[in-house]
Amino acid sequence: MEGTTLVIGASLKRERYSNKAIYKLRENEISVVGIGLRIGKVYDVEIIKEKRIFTNIDTVTLYLNPKKQEEYYQYIIDLKPNRVIFNPGTENTNFIDLLNKNAVKTEVACTLVLLAMKQY
Repeated sequence: MEGTTLVIGASLKRERYSNKAIYKLRENEISVVGIGLRIGKVYDVEIIKEKRIFTNIDTVTLYLNPKKQEEYYQYIIDLKPNRVIFNPGTENTNFIDLLNKNAVKTEVACTLVLLAMKQY
C-alpha cells in the first residue's frame, strides 16, 4: 500500500481502539502518523497534538466523536486524502457529505475489521 494513514484521535492508552489500530496498521507495514490529545509514542509512531500538514496521506481514520470532528473539517479536506474512515461511534453525515463534495471517498467501517479481513 502506498501513502500514509493518519489516525486522528490517537490514544496512548493500550485499551483504546485507536491505539490498537496503530499497532495493527504497523504490523501490516502501513505508514502511520497520529494526532491525539497527548504527545507520545505508540509502537513506533510519534503522536503529536498539532494539525501538521502531512504529505502523501492516503487514508484518515477517525476516532473522534462528531462534535470534536468539526475543528478538523477543513484540515482533513486540505490534506486531500483518498478516503476517510469513520470508525464506530464517529459516524457524521454532515462531514461525510462535505468530504464527498470535495471528492474524498468515505467509509463507515472499523479499521481493525478491515485489516483483519485484508480489505484495508
